Amino acid sequence: MRVEPIRWRDGTLSLLDQTLLPTQTLRREYRDYRQVARAIETMVVRGAPAIGVTAAYGVALAARELSEAGATDWRPGLDAAIRTLAATRPTAVNLFWALERMGAAADRLRGETAATAAAALAAEAEAIRAADVAANRRLGAHGAALLPDPCTVLTHCNAGALATAGYGTALGVVRAAKESGKRVRVVADETRPLLQGARLTAWELAEDDIDVTLISDNMAGYRLQRGGVDAVVVGADRVAANGDAANKIGTYPLAVLAREHGVPFYIAAPLSTVDFATASGAGIPIEQRDHREVTHLAGQRVAPQGISVWNPAFDVTPAALITAIVTEAGVARAPYGAALAALRDAAQAAESVR
Repeated sequence: MRVEPIRWRDGTLSLLDQTLLPTQTLRREYRDYRQVARAIETMVVRGAPAIGVTAAYGVALAARELSEAGATDWRPGLDAAIRTLAATRPTAVNLFWALERMGAAADRLRGETAATAAAALAAEAEAIRAADVAANRRLGAHGAALLPDPCTVLTHCNAGALATAGYGTALGVVRAAKESGKRVRVVADETRPLLQGARLTAWELAEDDIDVTLISDNMAGYRLQRGGVDAVVVGADRVAANGDAANKIGTYPLAVLAREHGVPFYIAAPLSTVDFATASGAGIPIEQRDHREVTHLAGQRVAPQGISVWNPAFDVTPAALITAIVTEAGVARAPYGAALAALRDAAQAAESVR
């Protein structure tokens, strides 16, 4: 795997700017949590797991800033930074999961100096990053076992190394299948309106020498109708307790098409993406984004001035359309409420033993 979206070196966060890919490969460096929040908002970094890891490093940067300022009561400033980071992207549950974990780590550091807290919180953020990569590799192995050999996988948006701390979820399944010796090809939806499939998935797979064919979103139905697609594998930004899954806009119709043509539809997401506090997809907040993402292309207007625009970033795929949800702890199948809870409990039990 050649793609490294997130780096942390000597108190500096480095992000691969995904808004510029594939024409430019530029890393941006951050030492201010406010700039990190802006990077999340503007999709310099995107993908639920990557957003969570980045936010954790944002908290570490805030702690470092408080330490350098000589703060004696550092917790109020840290809480303000956490609130700023939490306000960036409402749908990606990993953001809130990571911030809650960083907040819990801060709770354990009460009474410590700002310098001690800064060092410990940087270590906690690094642990979150490392755990994400390890979880993606385990998830990939579970998902790869579901794929035939040879296999053609249809995917939507980008759920690869770029969307995580490394390796990927949906594309982690593809990578693991290839590493196991399976002959795997990918058909990638371009993913309008921001073209993450064309700009990011196609680039990432080409970088790793994985066979990829790019199609426009409205070609997916015909491609499935013609046959030759063995599975649809996508990521998720939030999975409700009942298995309903929010992913990049355009995922739901793809699930409907997969069901119509008898093709299995898999969600690949770590357990940190499962929101057990949200009963169903109806409770998942859906981010509404700037109308210019629809009215403009590469900075040029392509729609009439003043036209009404509706631009939700995500849609929700009902659990009934999902063949299985692949996590690092194993594969969940319907009924998802019980299956996901069982995987969570098993993972927590294994962690307590370690």
